[in-house]
Amino acid sequence: MRRRRISTLARAAPLLSCATLLIATGCASRHGQLIAFLNSHDTAVATGHYTVMPPDVLVIHAPGAPEIDGGRQAVRPDGKIALRLLGEVHVAGLTTQEIADKLKMQLRRYYRDPEVVVDVARFASQHYYVFGEVVRPGPKLFTGRDTLLRALAEARPNFLAWRSQIRVVRPSPESGETKTITVDLDAMVARGDTSRDVLLQPGDIIEVPPTPLAWVGLRVRELLYPIEPIVDTYTRPARALAAYDYYQDRNDDDTNGRSVFVP
Repeated sequence: MRRRRISTLARAAPLLSCATLLIATGCASRHGQLIAFLNSHDTAVATGHYTVMPPDVLVIHAPGAPEIDGGRQAVRPDGKIALRLLGEVHVAGLTTQEIADKLKMQLRRYYRDPEVVVDVARFASQHYYVFGEVVRPGPKLFTGRDTLLRALAEARPNFLAWRSQIRVVRPSPESGETKTITVDLDAMVARGDTSRDVLLQPGDIIEVPPTPLAWVGLRVRELLYPIEPIVDTYTRPARALAAYDYYQDRNDDDTNGRSVFVP
């Protein structure tokens, strides 16, 4: 009885492989649709609310103040940057606009009506997270302009993903509560509706659950995993024999019935 069950599983393996290939092909097609949707609905996202923290790297543009113009500064662990002429300036916890305004005020001691623009050259201090049925899970650097669509395009939901039940979980350290937003990715792309494209915040968690059918399949796989080595032990000789028969038939055709040894 046990051998019969294992034999049945072995015969079913090619069918399962074909089904997986077909589903994966559909997944690749859906990812292409997502990328095309993003390209056709590319909207600028302001970064004015991004809060600079160590070890972010800033670039300062101040054409009228050559001492600091074009300089790149990594925010130190104490939250400060060191600038020529101005000395140490505390920038942690400020937006780039607030930092620019602060530098303008200090430069007025030396220049009339200085112009200053501050950008983040390298985001390194804050993250959001993607978990579940995606190709590239894990922490992602937060830039202040990250949206759910862009995060998913980068993480790439796989063929097990339940794309109509994607969740954004937003912790609130102040209240100790969490807010959950559920988004139907397929509907968003099909309708061209970006109103549900969530602008992410630091610490957000994107959960991509498996479909109900995929969930059952994953549980069955967990149950069958212990017997996979046994199945391989029983099916390996059969695969080898099938390969030998195939080459034997080919050689019989090529040699008009004469047997040729194939190593």
